Amino acid sequence: MGTQLNHIKLYEGNHPHDSITSHQVPPKTRGDSKPYHCSLFIHFLLLIYLSLHNQIILSLLELLSVQWIISELACYTYSMVAVPLYDTLGPEAIVYIVNKADIAMVICDTPQKASVLIENVEKGFTPSLKVVILMDPFDDDLKQRGEKSGIEILSLYDAEIPSQEDSVLVLQGIICFTSGTTGDPKGAMITHQNIVSNASAFLKCVEHTAEPSPEDVTISYLPLAHMFERVVQTVAYCCGARVGFFQGDIRLLADDMKTLKPTLFPTVPRVLNRIYDKAQNEAKTPLKKFLLNLAVASKFKELQKGIIRRDSFWDKLIFAKIQASLGGRVRIIVTGAAPISAPVMTFFRAAMGCQVYEAYGQTECTAGCTFTSPGDWTSGHVGAPLACNYVKLEDVADMNYFSVNNEGEICIKGTNVFKGYLKDPEKTQEALDSDGWLHTGDIGRWLPNGTLKIIDRKKNIFKLAQGEYIAPEKIENIYNRSRPVLQIFVHGESLRSSLVGVVVPDPDVLPSFAAKLGVKGSFEELCQNQVVRKAVLEDLQKIGKESGLKTFEQVKAVFLHPQPFSIENGLLTPTLKAKRGELSKYFRTQIDSLYEHIQD
Repeated sequence: MGTQLNHIKLYEGNHPHDSITSHQVPPKTRGDSKPYHCSLFIHFLLLIYLSLHNQIILSLLELLSVQWIISELACYTYSMVAVPLYDTLGPEAIVYIVNKADIAMVICDTPQKASVLIENVEKGFTPSLKVVILMDPFDDDLKQRGEKSGIEILSLYDAEIPSQEDSVLVLQGIICFTSGTTGDPKGAMITHQNIVSNASAFLKCVEHTAEPSPEDVTISYLPLAHMFERVVQTVAYCCGARVGFFQGDIRLLADDMKTLKPTLFPTVPRVLNRIYDKAQNEAKTPLKKFLLNLAVASKFKELQKGIIRRDSFWDKLIFAKIQASLGGRVRIIVTGAAPISAPVMTFFRAAMGCQVYEAYGQTECTAGCTFTSPGDWTSGHVGAPLACNYVKLEDVADMNYFSVNNEGEICIKGTNVFKGYLKDPEKTQEALDSDGWLHTGDIGRWLPNGTLKIIDRKKNIFKLAQGEYIAPEKIENIYNRSRPVLQIFVHGESLRSSLVGVVVPDPDVLPSFAAKLGVKGSFEELCQNQVVRKAVLEDLQKIGKESGLKTFEQVKAVFLHPQPFSIENGLLTPTLKAKRGELSKYFRTQIDSLYEHIQD
């Protein structure tokens, strides 16, 4: 199967005149693009690699998008193992990872980051670190400071092309540290085979229907440290597609899309939900709402007949603006990393007039293990298993899920399954059983058409005082369908019989939601308003009831918080999962107050 680099070289050999160089649009010179050539840097790393002998693990610290790709390809060229690091992991986690992986070399962009790395060595925190390479210019003081601590500070501009041959091939490609919601980060060991097989399986899914080609353009804005984006990049480069990198500000993504005009759009539900909510909010009058719903229904009927187009009456009247906001050329959308609701999927399939796929997976299976099929316009499932893996369901008796009923914990086995956690046999044994099956912790159900539906979560479950098991993530996924809700954290305790919640309202929706209640004010004032709070709670409970939540699974009180949970404030992991322990601590006062209010 080879490495990612082998597949890129194979493409280059078959298409010598095509360019697959990555570009980034500088914020001050919109529309201009500058090619970045990495051969010099690749050979530069070889010199350092040879001097470090067997120390082949190299870290990429929060680089800009193009710099990241250059550095990653450089690692793969000489069989170095890349370990992504990002500031949002926190200083303690970075020290932990450097030591856990025995990292000898770190590539970073700014002298400020290099200074922090040197300081860690000065304090004796990271003795394995020997080399820091900077992309940005730096002064002699930094270099001298590094020398005193035994660290060589190098610049990309020091590069010279050596004559050495390529190093011996190693199977290990990347160690992706998943921060997790509790405890120390775990280093998932991902091989080249894992990544290439995952990318190949995706291409097999869209073969002869929507296969990417050198004519395609994709936009990179998802975190490059995440395996979803790593596989997307591999697919793009292996097919000769071009990659454009966003400016770095998610608020300007729409501007970047309009400039780049991508044809391939990898995304996550959070982005699609925002676009969907905006479209719904703009249909304020009953007539506009009626026309929008009619347009979606009409276009969706065409899709069910195999008619995919963007030139219908409804496209010109209703959907042209939405299509233009994404550049006007998108032909494939792939959403993953979190569940997406059926109404949002249906809306985008109709509005965009293109294939919209949903993938399911996790870091430990490289990115995906199931994928919806071309021509399948149904929603509420995550598709069928990819060609690179098997999927089975295993009994979870405590939660009353049994495989004989086509329900159970989702387990995966295949060439995309990781090799284990770095230097952590205990956690590895928890994830991988003796037969090589990865236990995901997700609960699934096989549907009659052979697709998989995610219905629950085994991990993070807890008991209430009356002995009932609670899977908070399942409840949160249901409550996230509430229009005024941007984020929600469901909390429960073993000594309490009820659940409470912390809701971050959507600032684009809450004002109109409150206005219907006769309440006006600033966003912060609306969050504090008891009438608004009660209405949000009632909306959550209504959606919960419609979705089949049991009475004990419904929150009994909520607190409206005006600031989003984020990586920066320590309430989300770098993969945007809730840090449940941190959230409980952060909102301890509010949680206690809610329980007092409901007299639980």
